[in-house]
Amino acid sequence: MASMKKKGSSNLKLNVSVPRSEVSFAKFLTQSGTFKEGDLLVNKDGVRIVPQKDDEAVPPIKPSDNHLSIADVDVIKVIGKGSSGIVQLVRHKWTGQFFALKAIQVNFQETLVKQIAQELKINQSAQCPNVAICYQSFYDNGVISIILEYMDGGSLADFLKKVIAIPEPYLAAICKQVLKGLLYLHHDKHIIHRDLKPSNLLINHRGEVKITDFGVSAILATTTAERNTFVGTYNYMSPERITGGTYGYKSDIWSLGLVMLECATGRFPYSPAAPEEGWSNCYELLEAIVDRPLPCAPPDQFSPEFCSFISACLQKDPKDRQAAHELMEHSFISMHGDLDVDLASYFADAGSPLATFGTPIWYVQCPGLLIPSA
Repeated sequence: MASMKKKGSSNLKLNVSVPRSEVSFAKFLTQSGTFKEGDLLVNKDGVRIVPQKDDEAVPPIKPSDNHLSIADVDVIKVIGKGSSGIVQLVRHKWTGQFFALKAIQVNFQETLVKQIAQELKINQSAQCPNVAICYQSFYDNGVISIILEYMDGGSLADFLKKVIAIPEPYLAAICKQVLKGLLYLHHDKHIIHRDLKPSNLLINHRGEVKITDFGVSAILATTTAERNTFVGTYNYMSPERITGGTYGYKSDIWSLGLVMLECATGRFPYSPAAPEEGWSNCYELLEAIVDRPLPCAPPDQFSPEFCSFISACLQKDPKDRQAAHELMEHSFISMHGDLDVDLASYFADAGSPLATFGTPIWYVQCPGLLIPSA
């Protein structure tokens, strides 16, 4: 307390409260620099009231909240680039929650806008532990922006660059989660993914595997403006799609078989005649998929169960392939079901350090961080 006399006043006292030295101002700041006092949050973007208990952190945003906007996030860095757009790591200004913001530049006829809007609506309503969460979608001036769940382990494609090949027990655990995601898409949502590949299978520090990029990418892949930018998708395309035949859910099963075989062997199942020169064009690869004998898992390197699983996926006639619900009961999946397979530790030990929601911002910007691919 301090006192002072004002001229003309005999005994006026001014009380000045001095905080105790042990009370730190930092306790009122969130990790993102937002001032927090009870339900009140204040930062450079304004004021928000976020109900919470005094001893709890700001509650994370849920897909059902439906109030997330582009203006509410700060861009941290670009974490993926593709032929049609970029993916950025963003952080919510009010809660500090991380998201992946995918921006897709599109050039298409206006008649496709409604179709894309419908696909975005399907994405946003998806509720499955093995399908990446879509929080919000926007379309403005030729750009589709999608705010997605941030999977801090990156993609399976990123992970394969670190480990080259994945042992059978871990591969079975990964495959089981992918099958659960496919079951949901095929039977609950009646969606054919059309673009299942390692870069569209995301992982995180909890050992979760989730399918992403269904719907919108498939539409873009069929438009004239974008057709030539999806060359990478051809690698995992089923024979019936390549030949222009009728295709259904089992076209995704073909893709799954190629992905699992690639993960097991450390290389894509089809190779050009002159590996050092690569494929001369995409049509050469497509001809190989249609005309060459079926790829298989070498029986001298893998269990009979895994070889059988690959065979159940990779059949040129889709009628001969097993469906997702049948593959869930396959011996390859069940033989490893009782084993204590710790995917969380495997992903963390084999890859780079993973970013978590409680990680300081400088850690997230670490150059060695595993990040999702576009």
